[in-house]
Amino acid sequence: MRKTWGAGFVFALLACAAAAAGAEWKTDFGKATVDLSEILSGGPPKDGIPAIDRPRFIGHAEAEWLGDAEPVIVLRSGKKARAYPLQILIFHEIVNDNFDGRPLAVTFCPLCNASIVFDRRVDGAPLDFGTTGKLRHSDLVMYDRQSESWWQQFTGGAIVGRYAGAQLRRVHSNIVSYADFRAAYPGGEVLSRDTGFTRPYGRNPYRGYDTTAGQPFLLDQPADPRLPPVARVLSVHSAGQRTLYPFSVLREKKVINDTVGAEKIVALSKFGTLSALDESEIAASRKILSASAFSRVVDGRELFFVLRDGKIVDRATQSAWNLLGQATAGPLKGKSLAPVDSGVHFAFAWLAFYPESKIYR
Repeated sequence: MRKTWGAGFVFALLACAAAAAGAEWKTDFGKATVDLSEILSGGPPKDGIPAIDRPRFIGHAEAEWLGDAEPVIVLRSGKKARAYPLQILIFHEIVNDNFDGRPLAVTFCPLCNASIVFDRRVDGAPLDFGTTGKLRHSDLVMYDRQSESWWQQFTGGAIVGRYAGAQLRRVHSNIVSYADFRAAYPGGEVLSRDTGFTRPYGRNPYRGYDTTAGQPFLLDQPADPRLPPVARVLSVHSAGQRTLYPFSVLREKKVINDTVGAEKIVALSKFGTLSALDESEIAASRKILSASAFSRVVDGRELFFVLRDGKIVDRATQSAWNLLGQATAGPLKGKSLAPVDSGVHFAFAWLAFYPESKIYR
């Protein structure tokens, strides 16, 4: 439900927002779905972290600057696939793209370790997104350039302005190592460093952030005590139920067969992808897990997955599967597991927005 705040408070916030950003907002601050006092300045002004509006893509032969273990966001549509390296997204946070006929926003909030892709159409019309320089619960607040409404990156919901209450549709994506992407899609495309901006791509401006034991940056509430704040988790959402699979559990049990809501799912993980939030140079950072989740029902048949000799296989057919849910060998070779609503984030961020979530033990 949309909420309207008192005019005095609205005008005071508008004045503060304009002063902090150094630019006048055209946002309708009279419409909001959240308490505006929760929205804090993260430091940069409006568009101080510039979105990429004209992305260029290159083939693997031209991406020699990208190390095998570097993390990339993977988008897929049939046999087409694109990789968006976090070493680029960490400096831009938003890519306004068009992929296979769909206008998409590829987003990454380093403070929440949240990579989320949205269809950027609302009521059939595509919106272009930029960064407000604001945070809520330490998460990126985006804005659309058409109405200057403010949007919460973590949920995809408009929280302030003309579109307050509107919701962007999520598009499934994964974070895996570049080597895993290249092996799965030898003809895939990679976001180019030729972005139109000069940035030290390959460096991490958030050195040591994912090993911090204290409070995350500008988190305006106590972190949920059930997990360390910057512990990575794989989230799965189905039929109103949300379950988190901590990486601490996935390290011990790399394949988990489970049921979330009414969905029979499998959580898959693999060690060997670099953290983008560890050392100053991403290439020098420690390696961590990649994780993904899929339906384990194929052609109406429920499968059970295990790790055998370092490979993910299903017991019924002994087919081998990769982290992107593709059968790479065996009777089911060529089949793909259907994606479920899932993603990898820091625990504090997910639990700030969805505190009712169950944690898999």
